Amino acid sequence: MSAIARDTDEMLIASRPPPTPQGGVMYWLRTRLFSGPVNSVVSIVTLLLIVRLVWPVIDWALIQADWVGSSRADCTSDGACWVFISTRWSQIVYGFYPLTERWRVDIVLGLFFTLIVWLVMPRLPGKRAAALMALVGLPIIAWVLLLGGMFGLPHVPTRAWGGLMLTLTIAAVGIVGSLPLGVVLALGRRSKMPLVRAICVIFIEFWRGVPLITVLFMSSVMLPLFVPANVEFDKLLRALIGIMLFWSAYMAEVVRSGLQAIDKGQGEAGAALGLGYWLRMRLIILPQALKLVIPGIVNTFIALFKDTSLVLIIGLFDVLSIIQAGLTNSDWLGFAIEGYVFAALVFWVFCFGMSRYSQHLERRLDTGHQH
Repeated sequence: MSAIARDTDEMLIASRPPPTPQGGVMYWLRTRLFSGPVNSVVSIVTLLLIVRLVWPVIDWALIQADWVGSSRADCTSDGACWVFISTRWSQIVYGFYPLTERWRVDIVLGLFFTLIVWLVMPRLPGKRAAALMALVGLPIIAWVLLLGGMFGLPHVPTRAWGGLMLTLTIAAVGIVGSLPLGVVLALGRRSKMPLVRAICVIFIEFWRGVPLITVLFMSSVMLPLFVPANVEFDKLLRALIGIMLFWSAYMAEVVRSGLQAIDKGQGEAGAALGLGYWLRMRLIILPQALKLVIPGIVNTFIALFKDTSLVLIIGLFDVLSIIQAGLTNSDWLGFAIEGYVFAALVFWVFCFGMSRYSQHLERRLDTGHQH
C-alpha cells in the first residue's frame, strides 16, 4: 500500500496559484470592442459616427442651453430654451390643481414613489406590507386626498386635475385594475364551461377589436346617454373604467399564453394531491405562468402608460397636453421642440424604469422551466 500511495503522490499535479482576476474598463474594452483588427476598426468607425450624431444634440440640449429665466427674453443663446419648462413646471406637475391645496398632491406623489422604491429595492424588508399598501391603502388615500370633500378637505373636481399627477393616476389605476381582470378573463377563456368561455371570448375580442380613442370617446360622449339624467358620471372615472377594460383584454391574452405554456401534468399533479381548481391555480399554475410572461405583462404596462396621452380627446390634460397647451401661448411660440423633448424624456424615464425592473424580476425568478 505504501508503494501505491507513493506512486499516487508522484502522479499528482503540484498546486498552482489562483488565476489573477481581470476586470475594469480597459479589460472590457480590450475583450469586447478591440479584440482583433476587424473589431477594432468597426468599433472606431461606430464610435466616430455616434460622436458625430450625438454631439450636436448634447451641445444644443446642455452646453449652449438657457436654464434660468422667467420669459423668452432670457433665451439668448443658440441652444435649447429650458426656461419654458422651468416657468411652467408647477402646471406640468399639478395641472390646474388649486395652489393652496397642492400639498395634497405632494403627499400622494411622495407615498407613490416611496412605495415604488420599497418594492424595487431587493434588500428592504416588508415587501408584502408594501404591496398591500400599494394595492389597497394608496388608492384609498389618494382618492380621499386628491378629491377631497371629506375630513375637512375642500373638494377639488377631477376637471382641475392634470399634468404629471393625472398621467400617473390614470396609469396606476389602469395597471392595477387590468392585471387581475386580465387573469380572470384568461382563466375564463380556458374554462370548460361553454357559457363562461363564450362570455370571456366575446369580451376579449370586442375590446381588442376597437381602438382606444374610440373607447375614450364613447365613454365620454355616449355613456352618459345610457344613465339617468340625475346621475352624474365623472369624466375621469369613465376614462379610467374604459382604459382598464380595454387593456384587461390585452392582458388576458398575455396571461393565456403563459397558461398554455405550462405542462398539463402540473395541474394533474395538484389534482392528485387533492387540491381544488382555485388552489391549483393560485399555488401551482398561475405563479409559473405569470413568471413566464413577465416581458409581455410589462410590455402591456408600457403601452398603457404611453396611451394615457390620448385622454386629451375627452378634455383631460395629462403631462403632454399641458405642454401642448403651453406652446399655444403667444409668449412661448417657437419652443415646441423643447416641450416635446421634455415630454418624451418624462415618458422614457418611466417606461425605461419599468423595463429594467422587469429584467430584474426575470433574473431573480429565473429558476428554469422544465417539462
